[in-house]
Amino acid sequence: MKTFVALYTDEDMSALVATLLLSRGLDVTTVREQATFGKTDAEQLELATSIGRCILSHNRVDFERLHIQYMEEDKQHSGIIVVPQKNAYEVAQRIGILVSALTADEIRNQLLYA
Repeated sequence: MKTFVALYTDEDMSALVATLLLSRGLDVTTVREQATFGKTDAEQLELATSIGRCILSHNRVDFERLHIQYMEEDKQHSGIIVVPQKNAYEVAQRIGILVSALTADEIRNQLLYA
């Protein structure tokens, strides 16, 4: 049975994206729901990892750096998906296509671009 990835949207991601992903039946939580607004990207990635969720962000530069740091330090994360800033419907569509094609295990420790 395919295990779908659980998602966590950072504060740069529109609330509408989370709503659209939820409407597709995906498991999504947000910075607002986790009460982590204002935390650094490193703290957000740590939280996402601790709750077993792949983080979604528009912040390519910081998350590329964090991914490299994790790999160099042999640390694990639950996945990072970077999406260009487009309208919420296109962002949700891109994420939906990507996560429907991969399992949670395939996304773990990966930096992916949607």
